[in-house]
Amino acid sequence: MRHPVSIHARSFGLQRPLLVLAALAAMTTGALAETILVPDYFLISRDREGNFVGSHKIFDEQGPDMREVRYCGRTYWVRPVTVAWTEVEVDNANKVRVEFNKGLGWRPICDEPEKQVTLRDLGIDENARTVLRTDGRYLDSVNRFAAIRDSFQLSKTGNDRQKTTYHDE
Repeated sequence: MRHPVSIHARSFGLQRPLLVLAALAAMTTGALAETILVPDYFLISRDREGNFVGSHKIFDEQGPDMREVRYCGRTYWVRPVTVAWTEVEVDNANKVRVEFNKGLGWRPICDEPEKQVTLRDLGIDENARTVLRTDGRYLDSVNRFAAIRDSFQLSKTGNDRQKTTYHDE
């Protein structure tokens, strides 16, 4: 005849590894979910009724051809064409906001980004529709020409050119 305590001890011996395995699976799933659910940030355009019109992704890290901007006190990286798009959307009577999605739907986090960053703030004097239509392709050449032009500007001393070598001193 077996004692009931020994049966319980055997069953607990099987439950223990299962509990450990379940705990490890829960921890792994939580870490994986945190990795997968990194929020995406977008400038979202909506019409007067709140319907989605369009969007441009904005980034947490610098990338090629991107400029650092601040919306509602938070730093993002955007292409100049994104700022141009924002200006055009507002001109078209749409509402643009910074929104994010972390798997639970879109959440607005910043209103009126068009008032916080403009093409002029980025040093671009072109019309927003022109920048948008050309996808900003000419901006690098414009900036290169501006740098060349600036090198020939009058110095503060009134000389007609900047000192370029030690011979100019």
